[in-house]
Amino acid sequence: MNYENIKERRVLCFGDSNTYGYDPVRDGRYGLEERYPTVLQSLLGSGWSVVEEGLPGRTAVFDDPITEGMNGLRVITPILMSHAPLDTVTIMLGTNDSKERFGCNSYLIAQGIVRLVKKALTTECWRDNTRPDVLVIVPPCITPAYDKLMFRDAMGTGCHERSAGIAAQLEPMLRDIPGVRFLDANTLPGAGCSPVDGMHMTVESHKALAHGLYDALTRAE
Repeated sequence: MNYENIKERRVLCFGDSNTYGYDPVRDGRYGLEERYPTVLQSLLGSGWSVVEEGLPGRTAVFDDPITEGMNGLRVITPILMSHAPLDTVTIMLGTNDSKERFGCNSYLIAQGIVRLVKKALTTECWRDNTRPDVLVIVPPCITPAYDKLMFRDAMGTGCHERSAGIAAQLEPMLRDIPGVRFLDANTLPGAGCSPVDGMHMTVESHKALAHGLYDALTRAE
C-alpha cells in the first residue's frame, strides 16, 4: 500500500494495564498528561503520532481461564493492521504472564514474548515492510510486597520472582533477531511500581519510561 500522504512517524504502544495507565490509588486510570504513551507524544511533538493500545490483564500468549480476550498473540495482527502504517511498535508485557495460574517460569514467559514479537515483525502493518522496528520493553518488576497488597489473590504466589527473571532470559533471546530492540524499564532512573499494589507503575515511572522511549526513538532517526 502507498502511505506517502501520511508523513508522521507512527508508534504503537502494545501492552497491558501499565500501558493502559491503571492507577491503583483510585482504582482507575491515570490522566492523559500522566500515561507514558501520551507523555511520549508530548515529548516527540509534531511529526509523530503515538497510539495507545493497552489492555488490563493482557498476556503475551496465554488464554486466561477467568477473563476472555487477554491473549496478545491472538489479537496483535488485526490491532497492528488497523493502525497501519506503523514505523515502530513497542511491546511491554510479562506482568500478567507471571500469574501463578499460568504455571510458567521466567524462561517460558520470555519465550512467549519472543513468539509475540516474531508475529509482530511479520504482520503487514509496516510503512516499509523490509524495515520493521519492534522495541521490546521489560516492565518494572513486581515487588515482593505485592503478596500483602490488593492483587495478591489474583496474582498468586511467586510472581515477583518470575517477573524479576524476565529481563535476563529475554534479552539474549532477542539479541540476534533483525528489527528488534530491547529496553529494560528497571534500568531507568525513577521507574518502579506503586507501593499500593507492588505491580503498577507510578506517575513518576510513566514519565521515566516516556523519557527512555523518547531517547530510544530519536536515536533511531
